[in-house]
Amino acid sequence: MNDILIKNLENAKSVGIAGHIHPDGDCIGSSLSIYNYIKLNYKDVDVDVYLEDYPDKFHFIKGSDEITNNDKSDKVYDLFIAVDSSSLDRLGYGIKYFESAKKTICIDHHISNEYYADEVVLDAKASSACEVIFDLLDIDKINKDIAEALYLGMVTDSGVFKYEQTSRKTMEKAGRLLDFGVDTTAIIDGAFYEKTYRQNQIMGRILLESMLLMDGKCILGYCTKKLMDFYNVGKEDMDGVVDQLRLTKGTECAIFLYETGDLEFKVSLRSKRYVDVSKIAVHFGGGGHIRAAGFTMNGTMHDIVNNITEQIELQI
Repeated sequence: MNDILIKNLENAKSVGIAGHIHPDGDCIGSSLSIYNYIKLNYKDVDVDVYLEDYPDKFHFIKGSDEITNNDKSDKVYDLFIAVDSSSLDRLGYGIKYFESAKKTICIDHHISNEYYADEVVLDAKASSACEVIFDLLDIDKINKDIAEALYLGMVTDSGVFKYEQTSRKTMEKAGRLLDFGVDTTAIIDGAFYEKTYRQNQIMGRILLESMLLMDGKCILGYCTKKLMDFYNVGKEDMDGVVDQLRLTKGTECAIFLYETGDLEFKVSLRSKRYVDVSKIAVHFGGGGHIRAAGFTMNGTMHDIVNNITEQIELQI
């Protein structure tokens, strides 16, 4: 066990925690695993978590109802912990508190990390930030709530343990978490497979209107605001679409974009074997991993797709 986090917690009376904007399963699991660990083992420590709103399917993690979705207070923390965020500008509501904190730590697994904290714990070979955090906590002092948060991060960022960053160590750590009674079926189904009727409808429509690009090496799916309004769905209903596109036989990359504003689109990228989509996302101001990444981009859909495919072609 790496004791860097434990040593810092022992000297702190107040702790703030934040993850990246548009929080995913790993960001949520990272933030709440540490939050619940502190609540369980450091009862005199004042601890807060700052995250943007996230889909209801992740609200089963204990502590979700105690997250702060703003930066209105003027608290100054003894220790501020940034998780799963490669740069300070992606820390959302946490930026203000990170900058004013007496001590800062960043726990991450993104190779693009900018080392912006006083102390950085980085393992670019890990499947997830939660896998990194597993090594920072005393396994004898965690419970089912903490284990569920850690498992959520591992399973979501590894694509149900199928992305290439999944290692024997990943599986061994996930296995240890099962000893705490983690309901793997419920977590995996909830994170990846369960869909509402409307989500199935909109996914079917997107798949129906998808198109192959670059001689079939890439598949594109898109959703306009008009279409979202027609099916009465929101951004949270777009989860899983790009992963379904990625499964198309014969393709290397999947591009999915949906309209979030006037000439503004949220873009998700996936790849199978050799295209590093994180490089493409970083090029456009976003981030992610080798096989899964995303960003927000302004312009017409036609121009955005042309810009993305130009970057993909550089790797093919």
